[in-house]
Amino acid sequence: MDARRIGSLRVSVVGIGCNNFGRRLDQAATDAVVHAALDAGVTLFDTADVYGDTLSEVMLGRALGARRDEAVVATKFGMPLDDTRYGAAPAYVRRACEDSLARLRTDRIDLYQLHYPDESVPIADTLGALGELVAEGKVREVGCSNFSAAQLREAAAAAGSNPAFASVQNQYSLLERSPERDGVLAACADLGLALLPFYPLANGLLTGKVRPGEPPPEGSRLATMPAERAAHWRSPALLEVVGRLLELAAREGVPLLTLAVAWLLDHAPVASVIAGASNPEQVRANAAAAQSLAPALRAALDEATAPGGP
Repeated sequence: MDARRIGSLRVSVVGIGCNNFGRRLDQAATDAVVHAALDAGVTLFDTADVYGDTLSEVMLGRALGARRDEAVVATKFGMPLDDTRYGAAPAYVRRACEDSLARLRTDRIDLYQLHYPDESVPIADTLGALGELVAEGKVREVGCSNFSAAQLREAAAAAGSNPAFASVQNQYSLLERSPERDGVLAACADLGLALLPFYPLANGLLTGKVRPGEPPPEGSRLATMPAERAAHWRSPALLEVVGRLLELAAREGVPLLTLAVAWLLDHAPVASVIAGASNPEQVRANAAAAQSLAPALRAALDEATAPGGP
């Protein structure tokens, strides 16, 4: 498995998204996914305190166990856990970190990410609190998620002598190319930030298992999500693009999953493609999808997924 950098961290180019842990997966299934990932050379595990109502962190910590040093653990804070635990105020940053360390059964968080901007707190204050955690060895690198290009640039300017964000985690995929248009991709290049795309497989639409005109696979995320979310992810417009991509994949003799992962990795700021997995087979398929992309095929994918179609 190839590796790329997030600040001082060296991470596998395919990571594991842990939002299924504690929700769709119990401890035994979590153990199987985590161990299969480590065995496949996957080192980056991305979770958050809100995933599984904190159970994702608990289960990930248990699953890593004695293999903790083989992993790069990324988690997030800031989204509401209840009426008192949320946001990016300095006191809460420390409290949230200590709680995550305990749940993860570890003495450090490799990448600690602000899950969502908190407009009520100056970003310099948040970065100051994160810097203290870095100085104490409880956090190695800091990152953010759901930040706009302007917010990324503001944070970089506000960091001062404190550790600055090393990464941003925003939605990016063949079906959601907004980072190319909203300035986030350019900001990452300018500021030296790693981009960690979330929903890289578009909630399963890019796995090759979903076909226009057919119901999604039973038990899949697309089949079980609330109706209001399904209206977007199963919209005719998205399914039309999926159909074009399936035709391209068949013509090239390459799985759509591989095209989706390889296309993201062909963008320099992307450090790792974080994809969820429910079983070891999915882990191995995701890991195998980290391949190089011929320029002509990259161009064909760009054209097939451009707004308005080819």
